[in-house]
Amino acid sequence: MGSRHDRRVAENVVTHDITIQCIDTSGRTHDLDTVFSYSKVDPFAVTVTFLTPEGDLPWTFSRDLLLRGLTTPIGDGDVHVCPSINDHGRAVVIIELSSPDGHLVTEARTDAVFTFVQRSLALVPEGEESQHLSMDAMIEQLLAV
Repeated sequence: MGSRHDRRVAENVVTHDITIQCIDTSGRTHDLDTVFSYSKVDPFAVTVTFLTPEGDLPWTFSRDLLLRGLTTPIGDGDVHVCPSINDHGRAVVIIELSSPDGHLVTEARTDAVFTFVQRSLALVPEGEESQHLSMDAMIEQLLAV
């Protein structure tokens, strides 16, 4: 499992390319490229975009969930995050996603996820998210649905 440390940082966005492992029902792992992204436009959320041959699949969830999941099991509903050690003795973060369409268990290297989270916190420190909310942008997003 690797990580391509992509240092793309726009004024309001942080992205980080991370190769994660998908764990199938038999316990085998498969590499999958992803892009973790964080934006001031949605300061409480992170998006993990799975890059697949069929197209990009984004999954958005709480930045706090990812931050807390680095050190303690956390999650409720369709996203669970917890720290672990893989078969090679490396620190990893397990990210488990569920939807009506299926269930996915992944593991990402802790150092790669930690780097991404730290860069997002440099952009918007924890506790300051609400200062970056744009009511106009939120209304626009709600009306677009």
